[in-house]
Amino acid sequence: MSVLARSVGNAFRNKVRTGAVVAVLAVAIGLALSMLVANQAVAAKVTELNASVGTVLTVNPAGGQGFEGGGEPLTAEQAATAAAVPNVTSVVGTKALRLRNAAAAAAQAAGGTQATGPGGSQGGPGGQTTTTLTTSLTAAIDAGTLGNRNQASQGTTGSTGTTQPARTMSLPITATGIGAEVDSTGKALAITEGSGLGDYTAESTNALLGTTLAEKNGLKVGSTFTINDKTYTVAGLFDAGTAFGNNALYVTLPSAQTLAALPGELSTMIVTVNSMENVDAAKTALQSALGADKADVTQGQRNLETAVSSLNSVKNISLIAFVAALGTAGLIILLIMVMLVRERRREIGVLKAIGAPNRTIGLQFVLEALVVVAMGSVVGAAVASFASGGIASALISSNSSTTTAATTGRGIPGGAAGFPGGGAGLPSGGPFGGASQLLTTVTASASPGVIAAGIAAVFGVAIIGALVPALLTARIRPIEVLRGE
Repeated sequence: MSVLARSVGNAFRNKVRTGAVVAVLAVAIGLALSMLVANQAVAAKVTELNASVGTVLTVNPAGGQGFEGGGEPLTAEQAATAAAVPNVTSVVGTKALRLRNAAAAAAQAAGGTQATGPGGSQGGPGGQTTTTLTTSLTAAIDAGTLGNRNQASQGTTGSTGTTQPARTMSLPITATGIGAEVDSTGKALAITEGSGLGDYTAESTNALLGTTLAEKNGLKVGSTFTINDKTYTVAGLFDAGTAFGNNALYVTLPSAQTLAALPGELSTMIVTVNSMENVDAAKTALQSALGADKADVTQGQRNLETAVSSLNSVKNISLIAFVAALGTAGLIILLIMVMLVRERRREIGVLKAIGAPNRTIGLQFVLEALVVVAMGSVVGAAVASFASGGIASALISSNSSTTTAATTGRGIPGGAAGFPGGGAGLPSGGPFGGASQLLTTVTASASPGVIAAGIAAVFGVAIIGALVPALLTARIRPIEVLRGE
């Protein structure tokens, strides 16, 4: 009989004991794999946050605040000044536009209200001066209760000079002139179809549309639309991940400045620093170089740092728990194999007496242990696939209360972009909308690679746990074993 066949047969000598051992191992292995999955998910999230927005500063006009405030617009000269600040790796200027559907704007004007026309402007996110233009596009988001309520509360001025309630109308479309292939937070645009705009520092008639905006208007790559009667071609589609973000389009910065008839003017500047450690120093240097009376430099990653700190705590806890669960599985295997080796001392003595080498005896017990561990791993992997998400959520929830308390109150106007929520130009704070939001976006999925790595670690521990007692017993001379029996 081969060593493998004998090992498999020995694993099922006592089916009740084998079943109990498999059940206990399944729990330990399932917990270990769940912790490993949680650890990998949190580590990936930390890497993503640090790589995407962890080193970004936002520069707004001084005194600008939400849809209110004042101050002077930013200029290209200030962008050049910012780029010369130590530790600054890039400066991307933006120009914000608001696009109203041309038919809806005409209907509003016919109703006796004054729609802001070409060249008109109003306060925008973060104190941006957003110019309102007309377009052939229809917004992908319905106004709904909240949109109509906001319009009604603002009201519009009629031709008689009296204030009338705002009529129900479509929401504006967010348009941004951008100087690089990034979104309004500095994160790389996720282009799903087509291509980028090429040279973002040159005027162009190409545009990038959000996926839902394109779908709403029946547009695809190569289709055309108009802004202020000027024809633009859809060069690509992007997915911002939110309904608000996808009700938007991007053009090159010079194109937006031309549309607004404001050459050289910027709404915001997105400044990227070379590392998180240098963000504070860069912020101070930027504020000094630009002047406190000219620009407000906001540090959106403060909430991010708190979130990353909490996520790192979760990552450390999950790693410790993984090692502990793995050690528990190894201890279970070791104790079981010690018991089996003691029970089979006579068998070992007989094998030694007929010339079986130590490696053959050790291999037999290792294979027997691996058979049991393999069954436990199958059950444990199934447990981990269902439980890893819940365990990760429980770990994160236990650490998020402190984070939430630390970030309470940071979402008032005056945040990174002046929206309630303190985000970088997006409602609810966008990627900076509070560390608790960042924590809840961690998704733990039991990927095959992570599960395979965890099971490989379990098998390694099993080999050690089975080999040690078998080899120690195999070193005894056969006559001593048989005499003891």
